[in-house]
Amino acid sequence: MKTTDFDYHLPQERIAQTPIEPRHNSRLLVLNRANGTLNHSRFWNVTDFLHPGDLLVINETRVIPARLHAHKLTGGKAEVLLLKRLDLRTWEALVGGTRLGVGKTIQIEGGPQCEVIAELDGARRIVRFPEVIDAQLDQIGEMPLPPYIHERLHDPQRYQTVYAREPGSAAAPTAGLHFTPELMEKVRGMGIAFAGVTLHVGLDTFAPVTEDNPEEHRIHTEWCELGADTVEAIRRTKAGGGRVIAVGTTSVRTLESAARDAAPGEIVTPISGPTNLYILPGYSFKVVDAIITNFHLPKSTLLMLVSAFAGKSAIFHAYRTAVEMQYRFFSFGDAMLIQ
Repeated sequence: MKTTDFDYHLPQERIAQTPIEPRHNSRLLVLNRANGTLNHSRFWNVTDFLHPGDLLVINETRVIPARLHAHKLTGGKAEVLLLKRLDLRTWEALVGGTRLGVGKTIQIEGGPQCEVIAELDGARRIVRFPEVIDAQLDQIGEMPLPPYIHERLHDPQRYQTVYAREPGSAAAPTAGLHFTPELMEKVRGMGIAFAGVTLHVGLDTFAPVTEDNPEEHRIHTEWCELGADTVEAIRRTKAGGGRVIAVGTTSVRTLESAARDAAPGEIVTPISGPTNLYILPGYSFKVVDAIITNFHLPKSTLLMLVSAFAGKSAIFHAYRTAVEMQYRFFSFGDAMLIQ
């Protein structure tokens, strides 16, 4: 297995720059794993492919306005992109700007200063603020849109799922962006339930694998939580013959992490803490029966994950078809249901 096996050509015009309105009007490509067939639909009609007794597991993380414009005390421009909270005042962050090593102070525009207290790999730093800054982020921060989106986002809530409630992500769990309150009501009306998990998404989720052998790639840990109520919902669903459908690869990783830690005879167990689960082809899925997801970047760990679930040849056939039929790709793009 080589990283280049997961590369594909995507014309720039296929990368969605703005979200569809309303959210549930995005296109939906349905891949049947059993026979490899593809169906083309709209996300509003995802209910055509769901069954009473199914369970949709959603990631309730909320994106924080993590991009902070700043400058050095000497006047040069800087930027701080918060990635992961380490304690109340300390964050792992990407720091843009020259000569910003340990001991350097950065002035956040409209906010407090922070100090670089450790250097990690590349532009990663650990920074410490003199105070808790959560309450200020809405005023001093911007939504951290991915680098392939060049259009200005006029409504920051469009990079937020309608059910987001637990602040902590540096990027949206984008499969969930297709749901509207109206669609969720339609789903529930069919006897299909929702259950929540939390995984705070870091930018490494979307980063391409640079090693020739993907097994040598070091995936960064992300904090996740699956509570007792969701454990019980999964148990009831499986006992009743329903499917556990993960909304997004972040939900997949949380569910499979909870399955990995479960005792013999249990499906999943409550978890709260970091996960470094890295899913590559050859992985045996323990709880997830179907996945709702977006179209992923070439050579990314997410493309490898869906290839593990459906088979690489089936995924790449679906992607070639999506390119030919002018589907929209990546964060603001269209959706897939893999079942």
